[in-house]
Amino acid sequence: MKAVILAAGEGLRCRPLTLTRSKVMLPVADRPILEHVISSLEQNDIKDILLIVGYEKERIMDYFRDGVDFGVNIRYVEQKTQLGTAHAIEQAKNELAGEHEFLALNGDNFIEPKVISDLIRSKRGDATILAVKTEHVSGYGVLRAEDHKVLEILENPVAEAIHLVNTGIYYFSSKVFDYIGDTPLSLKGEYAITDTLQKMIESGTEVSMATTRSWWLDAVYAWDLLRLNSVTLGKIEKNVPSGAMEDGAHIKGNVSIGKNTIVRSGCYIVGPVLIGENCDIGPNAVILPSTSIGNNVSVGAFTNIRNSIIMNDVRMGSHGYVSDSVIGSNCHIGPYFITETDTNLSIIMNGELQRAEKLGTIIGDDTDVGHRVLVKAGVIISINCHIGSGNVVDKALHRGTLVL
Repeated sequence: MKAVILAAGEGLRCRPLTLTRSKVMLPVADRPILEHVISSLEQNDIKDILLIVGYEKERIMDYFRDGVDFGVNIRYVEQKTQLGTAHAIEQAKNELAGEHEFLALNGDNFIEPKVISDLIRSKRGDATILAVKTEHVSGYGVLRAEDHKVLEILENPVAEAIHLVNTGIYYFSSKVFDYIGDTPLSLKGEYAITDTLQKMIESGTEVSMATTRSWWLDAVYAWDLLRLNSVTLGKIEKNVPSGAMEDGAHIKGNVSIGKNTIVRSGCYIVGPVLIGENCDIGPNAVILPSTSIGNNVSVGAFTNIRNSIIMNDVRMGSHGYVSDSVIGSNCHIGPYFITETDTNLSIIMNGELQRAEKLGTIIGDDTDVGHRVLVKAGVIISINCHIGSGNVVDKALHRGTLVL
């Protein structure tokens, strides 16, 4: 069986991190979300994968290439204009010629391998939708079902009486292509696969439902990456290469340290923590649980990092404090940098007010921060910003902002 992974979209709600990469390439435990998806397929012996790419496709193709390094065979199909999920799946029609069945799933949701096996075990009819039971359904489509038969798909329900959320993971027979061409244009100007499925239901075609209790997690907003990161890090195993630790450095719990990384004397690390390759940590730095640090990162003396994601090629000065934050690639952070953290924050994203349960800051790629800078809780800093020394950043900074 082949799998079609939808990886063409930008992920507007995850800006500024998606200004320079697609959402599927955002890191969770130092690996792109899409890599976790591919790994879950591979562990279920699904090795022929079609990636539907579009926005920032070069990053995806350069990273995964033909898939051989990941134990799979990857072919690419470009969706030149993002016109919805049904349109994206239709792009794979020629590549799927002769196939009687396939899986379709999003590349920007973290899933465990058992999610795939639960779907395969329960598939039936010409289409099977994988659902999860959850209390909070706002922003998701839900399924009205009778036993395993789907009766209706409701997008953005006003009431939360139905708790079966559509994960966007599907089993299809080739018959789905007979209906995709009749999919109506939605109010958003897209051709949605949920509308295709609704057409199938109305025509009497069997559309069934499978459920899973395994991890299916969606990063709707950039700060949701912290939750995904925490869950994923909870599964890592301890791996400390010989020579990585200087005398006087201390590790507690599951901590994974990459090749050619040095943890200097006096550092204190409490897992789960993942540190990538070619990093220089400390001396006397403190790295606390649910933190992942990418490759080629330096963390200065006496800096404290907790529950955060530090992407590749970041330079952090000494005596800093970073909590509940995401720092993009190739950022340079001066000494005495501090992020405030708060809970139940109201943040404006794309002109809409959103809620973050807990957040320090989000900093986009290629941003320079001077000495003794304080960032207030919930402030979002875009890409290519320059913040001079001694500033307090208390409002969002747009792309290329200069703060003197």
